[in-house]
Amino acid sequence: MLKKFFISVVLLIAVLSFVVSLIRGNNSGTKSVSTPDRVAVISIEGAILSGDGRESLFNKTAGVTSGSIMRQIRESAEDKSVKALLLRIDSGGGSATAAEEISRELKRFKEDSKKPVVAALGNMGASAAYWIAACESDKIYANSTTLTGSIGVYMPYMNVEELFRKIGITSNKIKSGPYKDIMSGDRPMTLEEKAILQEIVNEIYTGFVKVVAEGRKMNEAKVRELADGRIYTGEQAQKLGLVDELGNYYDALAAAGKLGGIEGMPPVKEPDRQSPLEMLFASEMAKAVQFSIIRQITGDVQMENTPKAER
Repeated sequence: MLKKFFISVVLLIAVLSFVVSLIRGNNSGTKSVSTPDRVAVISIEGAILSGDGRESLFNKTAGVTSGSIMRQIRESAEDKSVKALLLRIDSGGGSATAAEEISRELKRFKEDSKKPVVAALGNMGASAAYWIAACESDKIYANSTTLTGSIGVYMPYMNVEELFRKIGITSNKIKSGPYKDIMSGDRPMTLEEKAILQEIVNEIYTGFVKVVAEGRKMNEAKVRELADGRIYTGEQAQKLGLVDELGNYYDALAAAGKLGGIEGMPPVKEPDRQSPLEMLFASEMAKAVQFSIIRQITGDVQMENTPKAER
């Protein structure tokens, strides 16, 4: 019975996948054979996380991951129709490691493809998001009301020792070294531990400042004056040299096209998105699989509880 169930599920997935591929094939068949020169647009929205970030039918990553952004950058470098790259950013930041991974890939993109990069900041382009925007962009656009900057690093930690004591929880641990539980929340942090973590924060901060100084062609000492963690409006940031122009997405897109040698408002290349029919089939496939699982389980339970006829 279980074997038949899994075979049915596999066949169902195969049939629906085939239908989706036909839909995608029909859609792609209407496109022009000759692809015009265009600008690749990569959206960086929400928290910036490190990792692969491959989405499946049953799994969707919140925010964006360095893995997904790096893949899009590489695809843009290899695509001969792409003449420039536009980073459309609306993020308050995230992982410093993710920002470093993406900035390395952007540097490789510029060195290998010689294509220009433009950044367009939306509501926010701060902290790790500004790191990405500043590292290799030929121009950074922001709205006057955009919140940007926040150049800095922090490590959050929490001490819940008193709370544990009030509700009668005692925490104990066996550790291999004195600093193995350095950010444990069930005890105060020692001065030595604070010094260790402060050194790490300072090192990452210095790297952040260096990226901004090199990307913006600014004196490192000047960047440090601005990099006290505060945010700036787009208008303030322009006066301070952190962004180049005040303008919206279309202003940035036009600038990217011009830098890439495209006349007028350029066509864009964006990541492939599911069509409504593809989304419908994917949804129906999920429902069908879920229904089959429930039916199989409930059916097995009913069979087990059903009295067997005597022979």
